[in-house]
Amino acid sequence: MKQGTTIITLDNGYHLWTNTQGTGDIHLLALHGGPGGNHEYWEDTAKQLAAQGLNVQVHMYDQLGSWYSDQPDYSDPEIAKKYLTYDYYLDEVEEVRQKLGIDDFYLIGQSWGGALVQMYAAKYGQHLKGAIISSMVDNIDEYVESINHIRETALTADQVAYMKQIEAEGNYDDAKYQSYVDILNDGYVDRKKPAAISNLISTMATDVYGAFQGDNEFVIKGKLAEWNFRDHLKDIQVPTLLTFGEHETMPLATGQKMAELIPHSRFVTTPEGGHHHMIDNAPVYYDHLATFIRDVEANNFND
Repeated sequence: MKQGTTIITLDNGYHLWTNTQGTGDIHLLALHGGPGGNHEYWEDTAKQLAAQGLNVQVHMYDQLGSWYSDQPDYSDPEIAKKYLTYDYYLDEVEEVRQKLGIDDFYLIGQSWGGALVQMYAAKYGQHLKGAIISSMVDNIDEYVESINHIRETALTADQVAYMKQIEAEGNYDDAKYQSYVDILNDGYVDRKKPAAISNLISTMATDVYGAFQGDNEFVIKGKLAEWNFRDHLKDIQVPTLLTFGEHETMPLATGQKMAELIPHSRFVTTPEGGHHHMIDNAPVYYDHLATFIRDVEANNFND
């Protein structure tokens, strides 16, 4: 398969940026978070797995609306209604799989990408060898409870009160508010912050993020406010790895609960890892991932 970047044209006429790294017969398709983020934290995944002794072809892409792919005019209500939906992004994964020509593959998704993995594994599981849900819960209410508990622990009562006041006003650009967000980000999201994936401007697709998440991580006003996939976890029949950072925004207790409800699953955590623990502690994160792939390949996944 062609290495490097390929621009694919979807049946709807839009174009997506894709990139393939690595060699071998094992295929891993990587989904980014956000919604509206991009692929960048997966850039060295093939290299990291090679360091673990696995030759894997890693396929990445930026979802519709994200930085390297086409960005529809979401100000058009008809376009927003058609493309800013769970069903669109779920079926986009399947179309990308088809256009890349891969099957019998592994699917990994971070955060929002982990929600897509859950939905894909339940609907299109016949194409999967295994699923990897990285830092994503099946119930948004438990996430909201967790992240608000985190800020009440990490910040003073006055700081939390100020954040809630700004959120009530909708003034999210407030400098003091953003300074408190930075404290939380440093402790629980991007703990390591390597310069290699820093950008000079924000690459977040705010139209997509706003439609699903809302204004920020603490006040969810978008479609994700109703996210609850718990009743469907039983429909995930493929071997599944749930991987969470030990210092992150998603509640570990929910990840453990998910592992009890997904029939063939394993729950692991990454020490010193935040929400992006594939960067914060890459050796442990990719050891967990490589061990999972090896066990599935050898039919030794007995959880």
